[in-house]
Amino acid sequence: MFDAALIETILLTLQLAVVTTLVLLIIGIPLAWWLARSTARGKEIVAVLVALPIVLPPTVLGFYLLIAMGPNSPLTTLIGRSLPFTFEGLVVGSVLYSMPFVVNPIRTAFEAMGERHWEAAATLRAGPLDAFFNVALPLALPGILTGAILGFAHTMGEFGVVLMIGGSIPGETKVLSIAIFDFVETLEWGKAHVLAGAMLALSFAVIFAMRMVETRFKSERP
Repeated sequence: MFDAALIETILLTLQLAVVTTLVLLIIGIPLAWWLARSTARGKEIVAVLVALPIVLPPTVLGFYLLIAMGPNSPLTTLIGRSLPFTFEGLVVGSVLYSMPFVVNPIRTAFEAMGERHWEAAATLRAGPLDAFFNVALPLALPGILTGAILGFAHTMGEFGVVLMIGGSIPGETKVLSIAIFDFVETLEWGKAHVLAGAMLALSFAVIFAMRMVETRFKSERP
């Protein structure tokens, strides 16, 4: 069942999920902070763009990414290479597609702080960076953990975007969701059942982990 090709697919899927989650945390935390605290007029337009993948069909997003990263696109001219059907292209697509699942929980955590903690930090003469790293980030940790878990799991299971911009190249772009599709197409139902069951168990574990995180941090709050 778990031959070398399938193990390679599993490892590639995990690699994609880890890289995507790390990139999303690096981008998502400051973006969520800005969305939570900014009074800029265009803030809600940015928020809508971040949330768009929740309702946008994955094939539509994949189609536009295929054009944006295609051989004749400005991006390809700028970086000197075409990204579709490469691991790097999958990372770009996964980051955009999973972004609302990471940014929105973190933004909610920042918004839930209110002004009391900032006023306390100001009385202690903490600068903006000190207040952000020593007050905001620790208080937003439940939202950050929830966002990271959701981003990781969502990347593990994505299909439409991966199929559009990655295809099914073993060792490069073939991930678990594509492998399940390939097994169904070739009528290898046993292998499809095992992988689909594993993804179902992962989804259950993700929701369970999120509930545990929420319960733990709620119990620790004064």
